Amino acid sequence: MNHADLCKLAVKWLKRPQSRGGHGCQVAVDECSTGKTGEIPDALGFCFYGQAVRDGTVMVECKTSRADFFADKAKQHRHTGGVGNWRYYMAPAGLIQVDELPDKWGLIEVNARGHLKLVRGPYQDSNYYSQVERLVSMRHEADVAREMYLVVRLFDRVGDPEKLAMQVKDRNRLAARVNDLSVELQHLKKSLDNLRFRNTQQAELLDRYRVTYGALGAEEPLHRSACAA
Repeated sequence: MNHADLCKLAVKWLKRPQSRGGHGCQVAVDECSTGKTGEIPDALGFCFYGQAVRDGTVMVECKTSRADFFADKAKQHRHTGGVGNWRYYMAPAGLIQVDELPDKWGLIEVNARGHLKLVRGPYQDSNYYSQVERLVSMRHEADVAREMYLVVRLFDRVGDPEKLAMQVKDRNRLAARVNDLSVELQHLKKSLDNLRFRNTQQAELLDRYRVTYGALGAEEPLHRSACAA
């Protein structure tokens, strides 16, 4: 598995829900610049749900060799600044040991089949209080200016933000209309089912009447003599 493969897996992991060890990032990208002199994180995710303890940015560095891992640890932005409120290394299983990790860093291992295992991180178990404790203790002070640069570049990639916002509004309006029509259709189907049931009941009553009393008067044909009269 090469470096590019790991970067793609890192993006998927960033979006993975917290119940499965990820951070549930709404947005995640790989290998985007944070400025002319800034770092280029292998993967960076943005997670904002309105919960201060969980909200923030998550950075993943992918390593395929121990030499690359130790070289990365020596970089300046690994000691001061850098992006990501939470930071992880992702590497093939067994390449990096937990006791070799920098302070506050997590570790994600990848096996030969591409399956991911969170070895160290806030969501390594399902205990809520342990998660909160690790979220606080493993949090870094991120370089917000670098992260903002990346966000602006992302918007520039996809086009006019105002146009995109209008498209989202139109999509939401259409979705709401479709939902209303779906509800209306369900009501109509229910009304139709009720009419069919009532019609069946009336037909059964009519059949019982015919068996007991004969045909209804309105069903008997008129004789010509009666018409002449």
